[in-house]
Amino acid sequence: MKFDIYQTITDRIIDQLEKGLIPWEKTWSGISGGAFNRISRKPYSLLNQMLLKHRGEYATFKQWQNLGGHIRKGARAEMVVYWNIIEKEEVNKDGEKVVVGIPILKYYNVFHISDVEGVTPLTTNETEVKPIESAEKLIIDYVTREHINYKEIVSDKAYYSPITDSVVVPTKKQYQNINDFYATAFHEITHSTGNKSRLNRITSVAAFGSQEYSKEELVAEIGSATLMNLLNLETSKTFRNTTAYIQSWLRVLKNDKRFIVSAASKAEKAVNYILGNQ
Repeated sequence: MKFDIYQTITDRIIDQLEKGLIPWEKTWSGISGGAFNRISRKPYSLLNQMLLKHRGEYATFKQWQNLGGHIRKGARAEMVVYWNIIEKEEVNKDGEKVVVGIPILKYYNVFHISDVEGVTPLTTNETEVKPIESAEKLIIDYVTREHINYKEIVSDKAYYSPITDSVVVPTKKQYQNINDFYATAFHEITHSTGNKSRLNRITSVAAFGSQEYSKEELVAEIGSATLMNLLNLETSKTFRNTTAYIQSWLRVLKNDKRFIVSAASKAEKAVNYILGNQ
């Protein structure tokens, strides 16, 4: 049977969700917390952070070998995916021959350092952070730059309105854990990146449980979790991670093997847009 990379990715995410684990809640803060490549010292993409089982150092068989290490007997490789652009000649609407780049999802195998003998783990110096100040600055910088109408009001709802380009969140005093406030705020500002004036991801108002709704919610969830972890903020599960949401994600994942790849890619673009890295 031909290997299906999209189905393999989807099956791994489904397996975690069915166990009650939320894969996008993993830490993705690079060398200090998430999974990264031992050689380049760069953190893996958001999608790969969800797929990889451990935090810390990963490398290919050959990379570990070049460092003088060898893989323990019985160790199992994990999959890292990436986009490879294939150039193809096509004829455009004017009848002219043009070369276009077609993205193809590929993969390679890596091993975690816990499966390697003969290599000493890297030591890292984690910097002290001021999470609340940094979270507040992130929100203010983004909404000011994008001229978004951002409000904290006494309410039992948090939402983003693409019509008025406004974000509304309950006040900080309504949260028992202040970090949960920021998780909610980050969720909503991630939604705002989908405005047609930005990344043009939100095209209509979708019904709860629909594929379009579930995908946008998943983009916002991954975006929020990523921003929280980039700022070293830990949070308890928020009201969005209910059984209804998990079942909604599972239903769509089981019907669309490209769903999680697309959502993770859109979330990464949203986070970079919020951070001004686009």
